[in-house]
Amino acid sequence: MNLTRSRADTSYARPSRAELLASKDKGIRDVIAPGLRVLFVGINPGLYTAWAGHHFARPGNRFWPTLHRAGFSRRQLRPSEQRELLRDGYGITNLVNRATATADEVEPAEFVKGRKHLAAKVRKYRPKIVAFLGVGAYCHGFGLKRAAIGRQAERFEGAKVWVLPNPSGLNANYQLPQLVTLFRALRPAR
Repeated sequence: MNLTRSRADTSYARPSRAELLASKDKGIRDVIAPGLRVLFVGINPGLYTAWAGHHFARPGNRFWPTLHRAGFSRRQLRPSEQRELLRDGYGITNLVNRATATADEVEPAEFVKGRKHLAAKVRKYRPKIVAFLGVGAYCHGFGLKRAAIGRQAERFEGAKVWVLPNPSGLNANYQLPQLVTLFRALRPAR
């Protein structure tokens, strides 16, 4: 078995500390296409994700297992297979496309600017639903004091809006079964 470092499949490769630090402030490409059923919106890429070049790539992130168990994918995809989501009508972007070690490093003004960039993407690609992965990011981006998990009353550039918990392994408030239940509630809404 070849265990050489490959960013195409990060299941064997592990970045060095220097490589992770060199990923700070880098962006990552969207997984997006016209007419998506759901556009998932992360807060911002972490250093591991920026290094790998794939959304939610850090081991321990629960996005991919949650998506599969909630019925969004036929099998559990690896981060390197992220573009396979497009065939089923799902995509991924970030509110802020700047890699940081933690989301706490993102400035409030970046969330507001990110919302403007996201609005342009939603107008261009016209997803049916925009699902924010993180209550805090949603609140920062929209200037809200708080928001509930689930469907929101307002629309965003014509799309329905959902707020879901951040699937990061660092978010101890929600365990995998709870994440699956909350993501699954989104599926009938499409």
